[in-house]
Amino acid sequence: MKQSIFLTGQFLLAMPGIGDARFDRSVIAMCSHDERGALGIGVGSTINGLGLHDVLQQLEIAPGVAPDASVHFGGPVETRRGFVLHSADWGGQDTLDVAGKWRLSGTLDVLRAIAAGAGPSRWLVALGYAGWGAGQLDAEMTRHGWLNVEDGAEDMLFDTPVTDRWARGFAVAGVDLRLLSVEAGHS
Repeated sequence: MKQSIFLTGQFLLAMPGIGDARFDRSVIAMCSHDERGALGIGVGSTINGLGLHDVLQQLEIAPGVAPDASVHFGGPVETRRGFVLHSADWGGQDTLDVAGKWRLSGTLDVLRAIAAGAGPSRWLVALGYAGWGAGQLDAEMTRHGWLNVEDGAEDMLFDTPVTDRWARGFAVAGVDLRLLSVEAGHS
C-alpha cells in the first residue's frame, strides 16, 4: 500500500522551539492537505473566557441543550470564523469527511443541531484555522518545527483533555519529550 505524502487526518505537533509563539505547544488536527495547500484546526488550547453559549448568543442561536463548552483557538487565520470538528454520526451542509476519522463542519447548521440536541454525539468548536499555501507545509515539514502523528485521532480529539493533547501526541508517536531540545541542529 502506497503511503500518502499528505497529512489529512493526522495531527501536527509543534516541536519545542518552533520559533513562532502563535504555535507554541500547538496540536493541529489536519483536515485537508493536498498539492493545493493545507488547512488544520488547532485543538491544543482554548480561548480564555469564551464558551459555546457566547458564540451561540452572538449568532442569535438559542443554546437549548448545548453545554457551555470551551471554544478552541483554531489558528491565527480568520479568527472570527468558526469550525466544528465532530464524530461521523452527523453530516450537514458542506460537511467534510476527514480521512474517515472525523468530520469538519463550518456552517451554522451544525451549531443549530448541537443546540437542539440533534447534532453529532462528539464535537468541539474552534475559532480560526491554520492554513498553508501550495507546497508551504511540505517545505515546513522538512525543517525543525512540526511532528506529524498518524494515530489516536478520536481519542486525541474527544477523550484527551485539552491541556494533555500536546504531550499525549508525542507519547502516541513514541517520543519522550524530556529528550527534545528547543534548538534545531546546525551544521
